[in-house]
Amino acid sequence: MLGARVLGDWASYLIYLLFSAAIAGSLLAGSFVWSRFFHRSLRTGKQKSRAFESGVSAGGFQPSNFSVNYYLTAMLFIVFDIEIVFLYPIAVNLDMLGAFGLAELAVFVAILAVGYVYIWRKGALEWH
Repeated sequence: MLGARVLGDWASYLIYLLFSAAIAGSLLAGSFVWSRFFHRSLRTGKQKSRAFESGVSAGGFQPSNFSVNYYLTAMLFIVFDIEIVFLYPIAVNLDMLGAFGLAELAVFVAILAVGYVYIWRKGALEWH
């Protein structure tokens, strides 16, 4: 009898999920039908297939590639920014975790500090 009650509790969630998926699917299918049959600007022609760039024909000036320093800085930001996602739950529950939580936090921050010192010594934080 317990299994039927648990299934009954989850049945409303399953119905909601199926109903939401049906609505999303019907809206997606409806927008596809609308765009194919009723929207005239999708019809292509010689003028439509040409590139449009602020009223000027595309071509000529090609911008240079970005420096690798931008990508390196972005990757380092992501790596050291994601640490907050892991530090926040430990910091919020530190009183509940006690000494074990404090030791875990210290090890995690030490690993991050080693990584930070490594990239600092390698010169990854210097802008050339």
